[in-house]
Amino acid sequence: MTGWKSVLKADPIDWLLEPDNPSVRYFTLLDLMDESPESNNVKKARRGILSEGPVPVILSGRVNGLWGDPDRYYLDKYCGTSWQLLILAELGIDNANGEVKTACEHILQHAQDRESHGFAVHRGGKGGGRHSEVIPCLTGNMTWAFIRLGYRDDARIKKAVKWITAYQRFDDNTGNPPSGWPYDRLEVCWGKHTCHMAAAKALKALSALPPNQVNKDVKTTIKNGVEYFLKHRVFRKSHDLSKVSRPGWLKFGFPLMYQTDALEIADILTSFGCRDERLQETIDLIISKQDSLGRWKLENTFNGKWIADIEEKGKPGKWITLRALRTLKRYFSE
Repeated sequence: MTGWKSVLKADPIDWLLEPDNPSVRYFTLLDLMDESPESNNVKKARRGILSEGPVPVILSGRVNGLWGDPDRYYLDKYCGTSWQLLILAELGIDNANGEVKTACEHILQHAQDRESHGFAVHRGGKGGGRHSEVIPCLTGNMTWAFIRLGYRDDARIKKAVKWITAYQRFDDNTGNPPSGWPYDRLEVCWGKHTCHMAAAKALKALSALPPNQVNKDVKTTIKNGVEYFLKHRVFRKSHDLSKVSRPGWLKFGFPLMYQTDALEIADILTSFGCRDERLQETIDLIISKQDSLGRWKLENTFNGKWIADIEEKGKPGKWITLRALRTLKRYFSE
């Protein structure tokens, strides 16, 4: 094998293209084989997402277009409406046929704060999300999901992007952290140090934007976010690089919901074209975790906590393998 595949022990592409997982097949064709979205292979794979695998199981769990208690769209972990939209966006549906329109509109009407346009964990008493309970990881996640679900040109999502560029922190417990709303409460979200998960989800949302929506503020936020993670060598304590921030970030999972790991962060950073030497340790970690067939194991999972399990913990996972290959392809391609 040559090029970026030279770091692989074997080529697992044929395994990823097997018909049992149309979502993985779809993204493999697009991201690893560079097929056109208009090709017959890609269109066929996309159609299969709605009829094979976990997507039809998740969609069948709706009642009046929603999942669970409408008011507990976030609090019902991981079975509420916001979580299902996040999973479905990961699995590759785009709402082109309106399958999740009711759920999308519910979240936009009842979870998005009408004042700041971030997303809140509770409904507000006068409509929209509760202003005092807007949190950064949920805002990043839902903004990303809506962009993937076909709402990228919706004015409400453009305003959510502005929330990210206006409020998302990438400071490192140095200097004077910002004060006032939304930083004056929810210590776990803000504190003296940027929340690693929130920072990752904010960058993830911005990585999904089309080029024509990447304005000056978005570029500045991306630059600051990328530097934040590079300063941490992705998973280390920036003030003591000999220490790992959280050992769990070295175990790869899918989907990650509000959590993150070193692989997801590397995937996001390379989506911006990052090849900084401070990313090399994470790239080496990713390479080291492949098996003899060039596959990666699913090490972390929320299986048993949501409507449809996705792959099996402890076994080679197509989603983890896809993410690892996509990251390596970007990092090593010229």
